[in-house]
Amino acid sequence: MTPRSSSTLRKSTATKSAAKSKAVPKAAAKPGKLPEWNLADLYSGIDAPEVVRDLQKMDAECVAFETDYKGKLAEKVAKDDGGKWLAEAVRCYEAIDDLAGRLGSYAGLIHAGDSVDPAITKFYGDVSERLTNASVHLLFFALELNRVDDAVIERAMATPELGHYRPWIEDLRKEKPYQLEDRIEQLFHEKSQSGYAAWNRLFDQTISGLRFKVGGKELAIEPTLSLLQDRAPAKRKAAGQALAKTFKADERTFALITNTLAKDKEISDRWRGFADIADSRHLANRVEREVVDALAGSVRSAYPKLSHRYYRLKAGWFKRKKLAHWDRNAPLPFAATGTIAWPKARNMVLSAYRGFSPEMATIAERFFTDRWIDAPVRPGKAPGAFSHPTTPSAHPYVLMNYQGKPRDVMTLAHELGHGVHQVLAAKNGALMAPTPLTLAETASVFGEMLTFKRLLAETKSARQRQALLAGKVEDMINTVVRQIAFYSFERAIHTERKNGELTAERIGEIWLSVQGESLGPAIDIRPGYENFWMYIPHFIHSPFYVYAYAFGDCMVNSLYAVYENAQGGFAERYLAMLAAGGTRHYSELLKPFGLDAKDPKFWDGGLSVISGMIDELETMG
Repeated sequence: MTPRSSSTLRKSTATKSAAKSKAVPKAAAKPGKLPEWNLADLYSGIDAPEVVRDLQKMDAECVAFETDYKGKLAEKVAKDDGGKWLAEAVRCYEAIDDLAGRLGSYAGLIHAGDSVDPAITKFYGDVSERLTNASVHLLFFALELNRVDDAVIERAMATPELGHYRPWIEDLRKEKPYQLEDRIEQLFHEKSQSGYAAWNRLFDQTISGLRFKVGGKELAIEPTLSLLQDRAPAKRKAAGQALAKTFKADERTFALITNTLAKDKEISDRWRGFADIADSRHLANRVEREVVDALAGSVRSAYPKLSHRYYRLKAGWFKRKKLAHWDRNAPLPFAATGTIAWPKARNMVLSAYRGFSPEMATIAERFFTDRWIDAPVRPGKAPGAFSHPTTPSAHPYVLMNYQGKPRDVMTLAHELGHGVHQVLAAKNGALMAPTPLTLAETASVFGEMLTFKRLLAETKSARQRQALLAGKVEDMINTVVRQIAFYSFERAIHTERKNGELTAERIGEIWLSVQGESLGPAIDIRPGYENFWMYIPHFIHSPFYVYAYAFGDCMVNSLYAVYENAQGGFAERYLAMLAAGGTRHYSELLKPFGLDAKDPKFWDGGLSVISGMIDELETMG
């Protein structure tokens, strides 16, 4: 319903948080009692009368909006008071969007908490269908608004009331070249529930229902993936082989989902006139294709001095020439042992945030005190982690699967970065609070960097420092190198799909090709790894999402360099950048920091931070 997506920011443990093996202070034996979120701030339950009331209200308001405004925009906006008239229409549209956001967020969050419960699954499907049906009555608004002459819109926006919405209107009008005739847009919209949205649900339910036999136990995907960071080599191997075995048994289902969604996207892109397979994502992110191409090219060129070099070092620490793929994220031999209790993780992150900005820490603390976090691992719960902004009239919620590992602390820091950003941006309202993914990941990665730097400063032992640095390099490789490799994989899949369906075997061949190129010769890719593409949710939910992580990480490296050399006022400028939400282009937001992502050297500067850490590790032996 808005030009920018405000959908859940899911992250797979493989794509973002897979291997955050950090050395930390002495840890407790168990993570302790973990918080579960309180969704009552949205609704008290799936059978709450307020849900029925709001769904009915939504239906009525959508119909009323269509009755009041459809077919009138061109004439009304051209009048002397057109700016005020249109501002009132946008305010009505925004209020409906906020209500829809509350309903959709609640259904999505409760489903993420348990995607196998039949009642919850039905509720999620029913609410999604109701929202789609109701919003059909709103489709005309953006289409008609984009048909109004540029000069007429510009004159109307001189009215302060409408001028407030200028960023949203200008973003909306960037979609103009790709919008279709009204009835085709309606058909695309209505069929989404039986099209890509249905395949998304099938993926979620299938991945949550998979079981992996490890050591005589049947495990869900999240604890199985977690074993890839276990200290026991036998457990890592068993987990890797169990993943491969189950994935192999289900490869036809995942190949069908992948082929169908790639074809669905190709049809949509072709009708809309997008020139490149990733252009729709670039448009949604408000980032130029040449900027993303420059980022991807810089990262691929840096594979040898980043991932190849680091994994060669890591293999040496394990006294091997090569590491099996299931050992890629193994804990370092000299890293601290133990499990980090939840209170300790909380204090680590909040103290790091407080050292940067008391305001940032105060906002983050509310996620703990007000139960905005769901941390335990549960059967049926979505894997990975995310921070969902919900809607400005409510507040964000964080989902993670906390198991007391050092990487989980960094995941917490990451998601709270998203959460703080979403709280600060909420003041812009439902239409302008959502942030393009490239900037959204900047806030989360910056939160991780703050936490890492604080831990590093408190570390006295040379070995602990080495472990921290190595862990951070692994994190950056997962964020930058892995994500660009995933982007390359997606580009190859979507390009080849234009010529016909890809077998699971062919998808696996492409996967192994990009993985071999990015990981380098020190990682021994064993049989079974060819199907590890299957569980990455970004490929399903948000095609080409993944480069946003690399974009954000490299940007944060540059931002942090400015912070370390700043005389003062950086925290205030940084929080102002977050508070802007979707009201300003990333290039404008970076200007106060003296940064320009269009500069070809910009990305090399961010990558040099990673390379410099590897340089230091090489001197440590």
